Amino acid sequence: WDPAHTTRSMSENIDSIAVPQVRELLTAYGKVAVLWWDTPSHMTDAFARKLHDLLKLQPGIITNDRLERPDFPGDYATPEQHIPASAMKGRDFEVCMTMNGTWGYKSFDHNWKSVKTLVRNLIDIASKGGNYLLNVGPKADGTFPEPSVEILKGMGQWMKENSEAIYSTERSPLGPLGWGRCTSKVENGHTTLYLSVFDWPADGKLLVPGVTAPVISCRLLKGGKKLKTAAGGDGLTIQVPDKAPNEIASVIKLEVNGVLKAD
Repeated sequence: WDPAHTTRSMSENIDSIAVPQVRELLTAYGKVAVLWWDTPSHMTDAFARKLHDLLKLQPGIITNDRLERPDFPGDYATPEQHIPASAMKGRDFEVCMTMNGTWGYKSFDHNWKSVKTLVRNLIDIASKGGNYLLNVGPKADGTFPEPSVEILKGMGQWMKENSEAIYSTERSPLGPLGWGRCTSKVENGHTTLYLSVFDWPADGKLLVPGVTAPVISCRLLKGGKKLKTAAGGDGLTIQVPDKAPNEIASVIKLEVNGVLKAD
């Protein structure tokens, strides 16, 4: 932040600082995949147009919706600090969240979210077809706060065992699931459902409502243990072990015949 900026109008700062800097970013560093706008509250359509016009310098670039709302919607939405209740119809989105309560580093902010919360956030967002942009606020010397490092290691451990249920998946083709979330993949005429179970059934029976397609296979993602299934009027019932394999989220890989796509 340069105090000298306050002596000039926003229009002057747009023309003399913002536009030249964006032009530099889009011309001096090769191909740019994503430009993540985060512009001030007094942005106008006229100011935004000057910046938006520079995007022609990178025809393949992806931008978010924060240049100026609503007239410059960008390529995807950016819900902040909350997860949409359902998939955003006709709109890609990326949820941006902090690991504690602040975006930048604050020595007194010890309100860290748990590994469980952040992993389940990730699963929830993926089940709705979104990306998770998780912030780390570094210290003044550039190092990450130790709590954030430990949290990320915990998330990495879950992902090491279950990343197949997140990467390259699509949103769930099923309705709301009281016990967890679902992601999916469609390939060669059949659908793979990744059932991330938050609340493991005490009676050993997991009901997956709405699934009537013939089952090809059903197994725990970790270890590959085969699970028995039974079709019924309410959906598919999966016989699961007494104890959940993972206390954060246990993943069942269910492959069915046919293409199940989200509405």
